[in-house]
Amino acid sequence: QVQLVESGGGLVPAGGSLRLSCAASGSTFSLRTMGWYRQAPGKQRELVAVITGGRSPNYADSVKGRFTISRDNAKNMVYLQMNSLKPEDAAVYYCNAFGTVYSASSQAQFETWGQGAQVTVSS
Repeated sequence: QVQLVESGGGLVPAGGSLRLSCAASGSTFSLRTMGWYRQAPGKQRELVAVITGGRSPNYADSVKGRFTISRDNAKNMVYLQMNSLKPEDAAVYYCNAFGTVYSASSQAQFETWGQGAQVTVSS
């Protein structure tokens, strides 16, 4: 089993910055894709940013130029630096990971989610 724990959410005025962190832990595993999604009240969960292996990150159009995703493979962590925050960025932000978990005799792909971090932006 692989667990994700987010941190760094909070309340920030419009134009401010926040940095979200997500730590993966658990069984022996390797992470292929890590990303951030968000869900505002009454709306569907949407992709914010995702990073896969050594490829360039992908961002939602609404956050390009303001948000930066990065990962530390040695620490099994992913970060989301959010600058120039807008009221419409307010949501619960979820960390997501896709990879492979290994046991003594087998391996299996997994996808898992964190518990969510609330981001509130005051206008």
